[in-house]
Amino acid sequence: MDILVLEVEDPGCFWVAMKGCESYIVDEIEYKNLNIEMNQFYDKSKDVDDVKPVTIEEGQICVVFSEELKCWCRAVIKSFMYCIDDYQTECFLVDYAKYIFVKSKDIRVALEAFMRIPYRAKKCRLYCTKPVTLRVDFFEDTAKLVPAKRWDTAAIRYFQNLLRAATQVKAKLHAIEGNTFDVFLHVTIKDEKVFVNEDLVKKKFARFEEPKENTGNSGDYLDYQTLNVESLPVKELDLRPVLFQELARKIGTGLSTSNSVLEETCQRSSTDKNESTASFQSSQNLNEERNFVCLSNKTETLSILETAPLYDELEKELTLKKCLGPNFAESCWLPVAQGCDILSISYQGNDPSLYVLPVLTFLQSGSCYKALPNKNGPLALILCPGWKKAQLVFEVLQTYRKYSRPLHPMLIILGQKKEEARSVKIQGCEVIVTTPYSLLRLFEHNSLLFHRLCHLVLDEIEVLFSDAAEQVFTILDCYKKAIIPEKLECSPHQIIAVGTRWNKHIAQLIKEFMKDPYVVITAMEEASIYGNVQQIVQPCTNSERTAVLLKILDFTHNNLQKVLVFTNSENETEMVHKALKSKSIFCLKIHRESDFKYILEQWTRKYSWSTPVVLVLTDDCMQSLGITDATCVVHFSFPSPRIFGQRLHSMSDNFCNLIKNSSVGQDYTKARSVILLTETSACHALEILRYLQHTEAEIPPELHDLTAKVLEAEEDRKFSRPLCACLKTFGFCKNRAVCPDRHQINLQMDVPQNTPDKIIQTPGFVTILPLHVVNATNYFGRIVDKPKDEYTTLAEEVNEYFKKPSNRIFVKKVEKLAFYGLCEKTLFHRIQVVEISPEVEENGFFNVEVKYIDEGRTSQVQNYQLLHLPAKFQRLPPQAVEFVVCRVKPIDNEVEWNPKVTDYINYKIRGKTHEAKIVHTLGNTAWVDPMVRVTRISELKVSVNEYNVRSEILSTGLGTDNPEHITQLEKLCGHVKVLGHAKNSEPLIKEDTADPENASNPQSMLIQDHLSENCNSSKIAFGNHPCDVAQSKEAEETTMHQRKRFYPEIKWFENEETVTVKVKIASEADCKCEFSKEKVVFSGCSGDKLYLADMELHQPILAEESTCVIKDKEAVIVLTKAEKGAWCKLLKNKNPHVSFDLEHWEGFEDRSRFRVGTKKRYWPAAVVEEWHNFSEDSGTESDE
Repeated sequence: MDILVLEVEDPGCFWVAMKGCESYIVDEIEYKNLNIEMNQFYDKSKDVDDVKPVTIEEGQICVVFSEELKCWCRAVIKSFMYCIDDYQTECFLVDYAKYIFVKSKDIRVALEAFMRIPYRAKKCRLYCTKPVTLRVDFFEDTAKLVPAKRWDTAAIRYFQNLLRAATQVKAKLHAIEGNTFDVFLHVTIKDEKVFVNEDLVKKKFARFEEPKENTGNSGDYLDYQTLNVESLPVKELDLRPVLFQELARKIGTGLSTSNSVLEETCQRSSTDKNESTASFQSSQNLNEERNFVCLSNKTETLSILETAPLYDELEKELTLKKCLGPNFAESCWLPVAQGCDILSISYQGNDPSLYVLPVLTFLQSGSCYKALPNKNGPLALILCPGWKKAQLVFEVLQTYRKYSRPLHPMLIILGQKKEEARSVKIQGCEVIVTTPYSLLRLFEHNSLLFHRLCHLVLDEIEVLFSDAAEQVFTILDCYKKAIIPEKLECSPHQIIAVGTRWNKHIAQLIKEFMKDPYVVITAMEEASIYGNVQQIVQPCTNSERTAVLLKILDFTHNNLQKVLVFTNSENETEMVHKALKSKSIFCLKIHRESDFKYILEQWTRKYSWSTPVVLVLTDDCMQSLGITDATCVVHFSFPSPRIFGQRLHSMSDNFCNLIKNSSVGQDYTKARSVILLTETSACHALEILRYLQHTEAEIPPELHDLTAKVLEAEEDRKFSRPLCACLKTFGFCKNRAVCPDRHQINLQMDVPQNTPDKIIQTPGFVTILPLHVVNATNYFGRIVDKPKDEYTTLAEEVNEYFKKPSNRIFVKKVEKLAFYGLCEKTLFHRIQVVEISPEVEENGFFNVEVKYIDEGRTSQVQNYQLLHLPAKFQRLPPQAVEFVVCRVKPIDNEVEWNPKVTDYINYKIRGKTHEAKIVHTLGNTAWVDPMVRVTRISELKVSVNEYNVRSEILSTGLGTDNPEHITQLEKLCGHVKVLGHAKNSEPLIKEDTADPENASNPQSMLIQDHLSENCNSSKIAFGNHPCDVAQSKEAEETTMHQRKRFYPEIKWFENEETVTVKVKIASEADCKCEFSKEKVVFSGCSGDKLYLADMELHQPILAEESTCVIKDKEAVIVLTKAEKGAWCKLLKNKNPHVSFDLEHWEGFEDRSRFRVGTKKRYWPAAVVEEWHNFSEDSGTESDE
């Protein structure tokens, strides 16, 4: 039957609701109707005393009000607790599987009418599936799995994750004991069906227990036909005879079938080392290590909290939080708590709990540190790869701070400002959490930082070494030099390195800085790199695999070879076995139906040095065999990444310990892994390629060719995804391999196709209003029109309209992507519905994700808050534009801005108008450089430059220069991928003269670009630019031989004696410049374009001393002034193609217009006027 999981405690206790149309299953609609009736009755009860119970007892059925659910619920009383003014009663809500506390005065009698249908929540447990734990025998120095009374934390977490990820959950009922259903549970995850009972056993979280003889049939225990209400416990099964009798009749007939399925399952996997043991039971005989490799020193595996090396207060707190014991990766707790050096690599290697708890335990012993110098300095230093991880670790420390002696932990994240490092005081601090870069900045001003340091923790070691290897080794050198030899024996000195992957620098860390370390690796692929397993890729066709295998097995070595050949099917196993037998190779085969005992005896026999052993097997036999002494693994079938690591574990006894034996070279290996690469291996080729690159193995060109197609297909699958945020913000994506977003231009998404005319701007300065700050360089806001801002007028009209209560019409049916009004405090906004939550509350309300189309931010609201938005308010297109400030990025190789910078910029710019130059546009995103806050003082006819946003970011010390930003964007736009033929680009070529309705409808123009650079001078290179196509087409229509004339883009700047005018041209051109006293005429032709600029100057010049020089794509005209002095403007009449070049304004920092700091500059009013008015004229081209 299909079920809905309500609550999960562990695999032995979880609550479900049945789904389906069978006669014994109550429909969800009936429960909703019952809930409505109960709420109506108890809410309207006039005399409360009539519905209050006279007495209250444990196990009593009643009705209580849940504050969380906001409704009356059926409940069973579990316990009482006396408070000051009343009794607190713990109740179990039988329809929701929740425990709540209510006051006794809020309990009501459960009327019989409300008990007509059974409880919705059914208590279940996994049938014949029992918990196990790892028992360590110190005398025999062994560990094995034994039955346990309670479930391990890792097992509970794994079970919960399975159910959380499942898209479908089904249960098959096998028994009922008391009020608990014993079930076989099946879940579907990403179209893959998982038998949960068996999966827990295979993963060694549980064991299978045969059903007892007196309950294994349909006798007393499963006599469903005689089951009645009196025979069941009152507190959970009263008033429910109908369900159980009908359910018993329904499942009684299928009992024999279910039992036979169970027997079949057990028999199918009944071959193990001991003939009679089933695969479920084999977990009881698990050897000491479960895919667990201790490559240097052995550590005890812990699974019970009572034996964990933690101080009492911390252990009590973990017990209260229902932590049953360390998980498998946390086996490193013991060596950490003993003060030993340790390297731990596991799939959970980014979890701070791997080291925080045992380090805190060690720090409780103050006597260990008495021999240390009596100076200021930390005892423990935790190095994290970035500010975000450091913040997380610090929060974990703060969580357990109250259970520890005062350690005064500090989180230190420093920028490049030296005064900030000088101001840090670490007096009394015993634990510091920081990053390598921040620590070295602090060390410059605190030379005694390492003098008391005893515990150095390297968190996510592989990331630290990949991003900051030089800095980490500098810190390790300082730590090593600070150790005083005579104090070494009296105080602990420990390095803890944890991570998820191996890095080549880790070997140097272990050899040079660690003393007899514990090396514990639970990720088998990474253990094989440490163990120097030789990875070989052998290209061949699918039909040649057997012949290639025979060549590989041409044994010429004197040492004993034990080879495993992995196949993916029994037929393949038989085929390979026959081929090897035919060549007189001693070969064994095994699959699920083979005799495991005989095969293991043959494998473990002592053979002469000249007798190699080859075992051909399928992957599902690995766990049962438990082989770890193979010298070679041949992947006859191409492995998935998950299976690959398990296969490599079969050679773990032969992993080299290069750290202990430094005389052994890197080219020495005792274990080999051979992958047969065929044309059918594309499925997992990319993952294997990345792993082989990680191992620095030799990779054949065939694998590169195979993965190139996979990579291309992967990028194509992302083609409808949004453009990568990192790519937009910084010009690069650091984690491109795992990034889910697109890294190429999609013309249909990124180039505006229906942009309103009024928003199109020429290259130059615009006034922008940031309204929502995403981070330090990324904002949403609008472009403010100079003469009359249409949106300001619209906003006033919208607010005036909704002020009248009669105009506030609430929406009954909410539609996705539709436009509505929304009241926020005292203001009304235009919003669009982005997502509608499928979960509907009892009162009919549900959550809706909306976007403020004129501000760019999103938020969650409820459906009843949405207001009908009249059509007249929808005519103006959405005004929100995304702005990105160029040429700046976070320091220290970070890819996220520190919240300090974001908060500072948010405070500085939000809600204030800024002048910005648009240097690049793509879709609804505009890149600006610079972005300036300018205040005009009309009385003095001057403008005050308050700050440059980029400079403000740099001034915090947490940002650095990113000179390649715009270059990378241009490269990105230079490789445009177009889907379909030219017809796909038609909307880009046509003028925006479509249907008037479309032009005024926000839905037809939604999120289109609100900015567009002049096509003649745009830096976006799309090959044949649409504007060029439009111009060529128009020229052909007028005359075939007549050239089109363009007014070029012109920038100018001055000094006391000269004016420099820069004229931009498309490419090398034949140019001519004519000078007169008050006029300059520039002309030139390039290809089919004719440039002509007839400039009537504002002031006279000396024509004979003026010059014109052509430089690549620019003509530089130097005009000598007739009289020395400043010009307020270049031309007599304003021209939209002429602007002042502010980057050459004298005294500006970084060749930009503003200094880093608070100093203000004053500009002539005419220059400022030219700047402000520049964006008012927006022609896509100018001809004369």
